[in-house]
Amino acid sequence: MTDSLMQGAWAEAAPPPAHAADEANVFVLQHADQQLHARGCRAGLPSGALASLAERVEAFFAQQRGGPGLLVGAVPFEPRADDALYQPERVLPGLIPQPVPAPSLRGALQAQPTAQAYATAVASAVQAMRGPDATLHKVVLARSLLAQTELPLAPDALLARLGVDPSVATYAVPLPVEPGQAPAWLVGATPELLLRKRGAQVLSHPLAGSARRHRDPVEDQRVAQALLASRKDHDEHRHVVEAIVEGLAPWCRRVEAQAQPVLHATASMWHLGTRIHATLKDTSTPAAALLAELHPTPAVCGTPRQAALQRIRELEPVPRGFYAGAVGWLDAQGDGDWYVAIRCARLQGTQLRLFAGAGIVADSQPEAEAAETGAKFTALLNALGVHDPAALIEPMP
Repeated sequence: MTDSLMQGAWAEAAPPPAHAADEANVFVLQHADQQLHARGCRAGLPSGALASLAERVEAFFAQQRGGPGLLVGAVPFEPRADDALYQPERVLPGLIPQPVPAPSLRGALQAQPTAQAYATAVASAVQAMRGPDATLHKVVLARSLLAQTELPLAPDALLARLGVDPSVATYAVPLPVEPGQAPAWLVGATPELLLRKRGAQVLSHPLAGSARRHRDPVEDQRVAQALLASRKDHDEHRHVVEAIVEGLAPWCRRVEAQAQPVLHATASMWHLGTRIHATLKDTSTPAAALLAELHPTPAVCGTPRQAALQRIRELEPVPRGFYAGAVGWLDAQGDGDWYVAIRCARLQGTQLRLFAGAGIVADSQPEAEAAETGAKFTALLNALGVHDPAALIEPMP
């Protein structure tokens, strides 16, 4: 699969002197195969719902003059909510992570909802899926932790600490804020590729079904093999793969998925993963259209999609915003990369809100799902220097 990033399609330049607007508009998406670091905002894409993204992108590039032929940014979890994409001033060499100390936190971590309240919400969802007339097959429920730092935290400091895990894609994406508010970013380290398009070739690598890793290698392997043998986790994973294959099928002359999921490891979690390769019928089909078809997948929402969305709106006390959305880029040729926006935090000034979710199916155990979300906070908490979160978490009033 050719990569326009590696072919110099976007002009690069030596970094000019930094200024405030540059610092607020820093976009980073880096993984083992690709490094994208963009600064400044030349023009914003008019915001809108996901269904209109391809049309808006086409109109933007038809009128665009000068600058990189590139849009970067994020789409929110809610397909009907406004996205946040823009054309950067310039594309620069990738950021080289520099060792930085963990930030100093102020006060306790605040859980919303508490693990107990989250387990209650899970039980409610499970009950709905077990009824004789149940139409909901899977729903992903999330919870959050609120942290305060002593001093304002820059996104590159958090990226440097998250980037020690080579199995993930680290990212920082500017988010919309009200006039007069401090700049905000979504910063994280995601293991999940939603969509990569280059010409006629499409790749997706969904993950669903998870287990916490262990320092003891024997126990770590036992947990991994238990996940690989888990009927509940395979059921959860199957919903995701089927939805992506079905979503791509109308656009493609060939869609191939691995017959069985395989283990995918990050520094803190084991996942079940399936690579899906597809060939488009029409090379000119833009990545934006495919993104609108696939997002949100059952990996972050559930199935059927509308029923899961409604259950999430009813049960989650904190709006997701851009958590469980997608972060990435689109270019003037219709190519693009989009990663699922998980293992992340919304960073603004001295405040960080961390998010984590778990896939709920009829066989789910509420306490186990609460524990899974706790494990998924690990990457961000470790980046904040928190290695014993239980000692620092207090419930929000």
